[in-house]
Amino acid sequence: MLRVRRAASLLLPLRAGARAPAAAMATLLISQPRYAWLRELGLQEENPGVYNGRWGGGGQVVTTYCPANNQPIASVRQASLEDYEETVKKAKEAWKVWADIPAPKRGEIVRQIGDALRQKIKVLGSLVSLEMGKIFVEGVGEVQEYVDVCDYAVGLSRMIGGPILPSERPGHALIEQWNPVGLVGIITAFNFPVAVYGWNSAIAMICGNACLWKGAPTTSLISVAVTKIIAKVLEDNKVPGAVCSLVCGGADIGTAMARDEKIDLLSFTGSTKVGKQVALMVQERFGRSLLELGGNNAIIVFDDADLNLVIPSALFAAVGTAGQRCTTARRLFLHESIHDEVVAKLSKAYAQVRIGDPWDSDTLYGPLHTKEAVKMFLDAVEQAKQQGGSVVYGGKVINRPGNYVEPTIVTGLPHNAPIVHTETFAPILYVLKFKEEEKVFAWNNEVKQGLSSSLFTKDLGRIFRWLGPKGSDCGIVNVNIPTSGAEIGGAFGGEKHTGGGRESGSDSWKLYMRRST
Repeated sequence: MLRVRRAASLLLPLRAGARAPAAAMATLLISQPRYAWLRELGLQEENPGVYNGRWGGGGQVVTTYCPANNQPIASVRQASLEDYEETVKKAKEAWKVWADIPAPKRGEIVRQIGDALRQKIKVLGSLVSLEMGKIFVEGVGEVQEYVDVCDYAVGLSRMIGGPILPSERPGHALIEQWNPVGLVGIITAFNFPVAVYGWNSAIAMICGNACLWKGAPTTSLISVAVTKIIAKVLEDNKVPGAVCSLVCGGADIGTAMARDEKIDLLSFTGSTKVGKQVALMVQERFGRSLLELGGNNAIIVFDDADLNLVIPSALFAAVGTAGQRCTTARRLFLHESIHDEVVAKLSKAYAQVRIGDPWDSDTLYGPLHTKEAVKMFLDAVEQAKQQGGSVVYGGKVINRPGNYVEPTIVTGLPHNAPIVHTETFAPILYVLKFKEEEKVFAWNNEVKQGLSSSLFTKDLGRIFRWLGPKGSDCGIVNVNIPTSGAEIGGAFGGEKHTGGGRESGSDSWKLYMRRST
């Protein structure tokens, strides 16, 4: 799977990719014949951003922009706080109906959602490319993840349950019963605007929960398009549409969700900074949260590694999605004996990356999501230089329309340089030297985040030490593959400042339920 993140808007102001509309309707991309396919998703020039069984919205009108050219696509009328309160009320009422439906029947409806997504997979993938900026194959792949987790959830709907345990009292039974928590709030980030909602909602739904979704303001059209697909399936099954409610919005809506005791579980995907604020607000009301936050992921390459695996893996992990995944490789530790060789080969590979419009099939690397991200990239490159680093590839803005920057390699920094310990959501790879296994394992673990990590070696003893208690402290631990891949069958998430949450497979379903003994 192409995993994730970051920077969901919760307490932050709207970003430049979600400006209030300043352009006349005629200048919107959706009004141009080339983009007529957007209407296949039910989109129009101005779209209601609230769904609770009915479409509406009385809040600010926000226009989203294409990162590849910074042209306005279409607008969405967001939720007001009154819309939010009404939607929560309707979602809680819908839950009463949904919770009474047998779990396998809920699974059948989730299966139908997966099939409906399959039928729209290419056009929805195109929208992901247009509004988020990732290349088309990644956009389609992201929708496929939602489809896959729907398939997974169908089987899970017939398997969730608790054990009957031996009782110490004669004639008694000791039973563990799992019940849905109720209403699950889901706040997602711009970089995986379809898949993250899918991982949460498909599992939450088969567990018997209703869902309330707030996507990133900069990808509001995707949120509307996905919800339209889901809503039709629910309506066809005569299930209240508010089971999968939508409230497009900014900081006011996110804050309301975090503070609302009627939200029984809040799943938040975004930056560590905002995630900490979310956690504090939810904990203040003794609520439950599921946090998927930042990652400062490392690849470690020993001198016995197969460089034919290392070079494409490091390239894919560092450059894929223009460095805007939570699992992007940001640190590359190379054994000192192979450092120069790997840097030379990697720089050569970087030079072959095809940069272009994300919807063109030949493109391997697209734009950053916003103009602010470009500034953040430039600031990080400058800080790296000031701290003693050398830019051996890239480091500049690309002179073309849109938010394009060069994929960048920086060498010469110490492992504990402040910029190396900073998660910059951009395609910057810090290449660092090491000598000893024990030290480099410790350097992998010394950053605040603990999401994904990779080791390249042929030494079986070293592999098992890496997987063991003194190895990687991350939630995802890889061997001879990149940091930026995962599978829906496993629990996805990380430790420390990554938040400790787990989504998708394994026993992640337990987070969406409450246990009674």
